[in-house]
Amino acid sequence: MQVRIHAIADSAGVRVLELRAEGDAQLPSYEAGAHIDVTLGNGLVRQYSLCCRQPGGDAYRIAVKREPQSRGGSAWLHDEATVGMTLQIGQPRNAFALVPEADMHLLFAGGIGITPILSMAYALQRRRQPFQLYYFVRDVAGAAFAAELQSGPLAGRVQVLAGLTPEQTAARIRTDLSTHPVAGTHVYVCGPAPFMQTVATEAGQFAVHQESFGAPPANADAETAFTLTLHRSGRQVQVAAGRTALACLQEAGVELDCSCEVGVCGTCRTTVLEGTPLHCDAVLSDGERQANNCFMPCVSRALTPVLVLDL
Repeated sequence: MQVRIHAIADSAGVRVLELRAEGDAQLPSYEAGAHIDVTLGNGLVRQYSLCCRQPGGDAYRIAVKREPQSRGGSAWLHDEATVGMTLQIGQPRNAFALVPEADMHLLFAGGIGITPILSMAYALQRRRQPFQLYYFVRDVAGAAFAAELQSGPLAGRVQVLAGLTPEQTAARIRTDLSTHPVAGTHVYVCGPAPFMQTVATEAGQFAVHQESFGAPPANADAETAFTLTLHRSGRQVQVAAGRTALACLQEAGVELDCSCEVGVCGTCRTTVLEGTPLHCDAVLSDGERQANNCFMPCVSRALTPVLVLDL
């Protein structure tokens, strides 16, 4: 659907955009933790978490950090987007939802990972459910939404922790977790990969839910060639070392929906009929990985010489 940029606010390398529906249209409602696909003016499609105080209605809010190594997404929104410009967005999707039956919700955000966590905090406040938000940042001045969190309605449930070393971060997380029982407590984390790994390690006995902005690091098998067999036609597509299955399929004329191309959106999810994938995405659950009946060809590879795909 088409939306218009209604307002832009810039602060310390983070751009917050308010998107409104055209005319009398209403934006679809969504659950906290959801994200949308945004088609940018340069043709790229990127995913951004919704960080609104109230879901649905006539406005969405997204926050975009300027990334030095941007492939065109954050750079375009920072350099080219202006108030009044129209953008195409997709329906909200959610792979990072709150668990309503939890007795306690512990929210851990690192840096720009605050975006989905923020909407979760507002949702829990509205529902009068118990929660605590821990926001780890390099410095408060450069932290997105720090002022809103520290002086707004969430202030009593938020701790902003600035300038900690990795060792101090791990110790602080350990301390925060130690005051809560494992049973009934759910942990939610979003942020840079090392931060998320630290939380996952320290919260090993808890129910942990994660949202990633990047796929896990590749391992040595990423340099191993393999073959894709297309079940419906019997064709074979060779995937050379260092190349993605998605790129090779596209070059062979196979049409696949794709978006992020870094393993975080799930758009290119493809069914695997035979063979064992090497999962390198940040989308599939542990159960889906163990089932080995699908993979993300934009980043994932094969542990067996051949994968047979339902294509």
